[in-house]
Amino acid sequence: MQDVGTRHLDLGCGNTPRNPFHASKVYGVDIGGFVPAAGYEGATIIEANLLERIPFEDSHFSSISAYDVLEHIPRWSTNIHGNVVFPFVELMNEVWRLLGCGGIFIASTPAFPHPKAFQDPTHLNIITKDTHSYFIGAEPYARRYGFKGHFELICAGWDAEKNAQDPLQANIRKRIRNLEHRLHRGGLSHVTWFFRVQK
Repeated sequence: MQDVGTRHLDLGCGNTPRNPFHASKVYGVDIGGFVPAAGYEGATIIEANLLERIPFEDSHFSSISAYDVLEHIPRWSTNIHGNVVFPFVELMNEVWRLLGCGGIFIASTPAFPHPKAFQDPTHLNIITKDTHSYFIGAEPYARRYGFKGHFELICAGWDAEKNAQDPLQANIRKRIRNLEHRLHRGGLSHVTWFFRVQK
């Protein structure tokens, strides 16, 4: 495996690829031909469809993020031969393929039962607080749907959106922000996943 300690990939990045672990090289992928916004000029943005193979070699990254992306990936579809395929499972396969051993995947997505999970008509994949369990452990349940990876759970649960975007901040700040959302902002809307790759 190559040295991947300095490379991060942000899925569905738009023109602002995030770099939550302060990697020295930042890449983003999105379906549009985006140019990095002011302040993000050092990032490389690749035009790619997240429903297909992402154009990087195996084990290329030390970390991958997906902020408000997973809910847009269909759970199932049919291919040109009329066979059922599972694009969400295939994207999780791609995340596992692209991360080196010990690499980190962080995802934050609006989740059931919060209204944010449903209000956007392009949300095709409703995530719950337990969806992550299909992808973790030595024999994850998603194997029966074609998942080939092996993720170890670091943590998963309800969290303020900002906490996932800055995972290295102090835990006390995260707890204060979560309390603020519960008391004054209609509750926590997002579930955050932290996985570590096993290979």
